[in-house]
Amino acid sequence: MAGHLYIGLMSGTSTDGVDAVLADFATPSQPKLIKAVALAMPPSLRTTLLALNSPGDNELHRAAEASLALAKLYHTACVQLLQATHFTATDIRAIGAHGQTVRHRPDLGFTIQLNAPAHLAEATDIDVIADFRSRDIAAGGHGAPLVPAFHQALLSNATRRTIVNLGGIANITRLHPGKPVTGFDTGPANVLMDYWCERHMKQPFDAHGAWAAQGMVSNDLLEYLIGSEPWFAKAPPKSTGRDLFNANWLTQRLEEWTGSNNNVSLRPVDVQATLLALTAKTVATSIECYASATQEVLVCGGGALNDTLMQVLQAQLKCPVRSTSELGIDAQHVEALAFAWLAWAYDTGHKAALPDVTGARHPTILGCRYYA
Repeated sequence: MAGHLYIGLMSGTSTDGVDAVLADFATPSQPKLIKAVALAMPPSLRTTLLALNSPGDNELHRAAEASLALAKLYHTACVQLLQATHFTATDIRAIGAHGQTVRHRPDLGFTIQLNAPAHLAEATDIDVIADFRSRDIAAGGHGAPLVPAFHQALLSNATRRTIVNLGGIANITRLHPGKPVTGFDTGPANVLMDYWCERHMKQPFDAHGAWAAQGMVSNDLLEYLIGSEPWFAKAPPKSTGRDLFNANWLTQRLEEWTGSNNNVSLRPVDVQATLLALTAKTVATSIECYASATQEVLVCGGGALNDTLMQVLQAQLKCPVRSTSELGIDAQHVEALAFAWLAWAYDTGHKAALPDVTGARHPTILGCRYYA
């Protein structure tokens, strides 16, 4: 297996932790996941990362400190993978480390992922491949979503599939034989639900969607949330993040909707149910508009564990909806595995940026190498 082992690291929009995998890419289309670990995000680091999604005081200094703290967390995850598998640094070809996105403005030609790959390479004595978005943006693309080429490599078959990633933000990948691979962000997945649950239930997320299941969806509020946000009406390619969908976005719209409805307020649980419906409807509408011939929907990311969300999504789609875990690819590990694959793609010269996905002028090799 030497020479084919890669580590993938992912800390996503939810900022709940770091997922790490060690995988063997001897057969790239069927990588063998050897070990996975998950580390919770320290509360102080999570608070800092969330704050850095918006303008604030002394941002550069705080961002640099957060990058170093994140690299230490990545290092811990790598150490745990090696200790659990008894491999050493010399066995690992490279680490794919995405970093933490705190600004994403492809419309202005930039994206910012907090990371300290040189420090990670120094600490692990393993080459690190990072900065996966900027090359595509330089070619006129969105630099996102990054995973459709990976989905194509692992999940394509004769069935017309659409892959749905439900992390903080939701994105879809259309895998229809004979058609170009396309994909784009559809809007919030867990980011708004997590915020609302933490605010009202003092829990980081709504486990299995149990709280949302107790509420009643407000169709009026749902329509307002969609209709008041121009981003939803944009045609792909498109991408988004916490720059747009955040606590301020939700607070503003709840205040506007309440004010225009004679100050009628909803119970917090009803707002949660409506936010879940927002995720389901925007995903389902995107599939109906841009992948209407889909025969099967495969879901990955934390949202795949939200039973209520999966049920609502199934009710809105005409084809079967199931987790990638049913195919033997743990829904929680897909994104980390994707970044191990992106590191492999960099090493092998595979152009993982797809213009039909990102809108770039041409395909590009993604990433930059930091030698150990």
